Amino acid sequence: MSEPTFTVEYDDLSYTIAKGLLQIGAVELRPHQPFTWSSGWRSPIYCDNRLILGYPLLRSQVVSGFESIVDYELPAVELIAGAATGGIPHAAMLADRLGLPCAYVRAEPKSHGRGKQIEGYARPGMKAVVIEDTLSTGRSAYQCAQALRDAGVDVMAILTILSYDFDVAAKRAEETGIPAYRLVPYEVLVQVALERGDIQESDVALLMRWRKSPDTYGM
Repeated sequence: MSEPTFTVEYDDLSYTIAKGLLQIGAVELRPHQPFTWSSGWRSPIYCDNRLILGYPLLRSQVVSGFESIVDYELPAVELIAGAATGGIPHAAMLADRLGLPCAYVRAEPKSHGRGKQIEGYARPGMKAVVIEDTLSTGRSAYQCAQALRDAGVDVMAILTILSYDFDVAAKRAEETGIPAYRLVPYEVLVQVALERGDIQESDVALLMRWRKSPDTYGM
């Protein structure tokens, strides 16, 4: 994984948000009793960032983190687009904070009505960022980015709350030329979980191995 792919870490805020995710149960780590993803991959981590919506302080911290990335790295942005469904509320809140238009992107076009995949205000030539709640393989986020590109929108970056920092996601970023910015890197999440006592020191190496080879974990 090339280091520029997952970029911009605001250390204090990364730590604060990681702690918040663990405190509210949005992220659960089970190194020895892995979860099974829909893809069939076995995973020591389960993430449900939808729970953030019930906690106003954490919700605001997430939006502030995204705002900082836009201010310092992407000041030319003209459109905030949320990936359905997890990225939609955070995209709407960020767009409101910045006073910018907002849209959201379905995984696929509707099978009825006008058959739209992109809803909201998105016009050709606009510079946009895509908001996702969690970046794993990056497939869904980069599909959204491609749908926007197909509509003539200039996608500048993917912004996500948490990233597992998988090599496959880094490869998508490199192939598309669309960088990914995350508020909470995977290693920060693991470190905070260790400090909180959610995992043991002996679990850290196991969790790091999963990040490097998620498709063979627990096999």
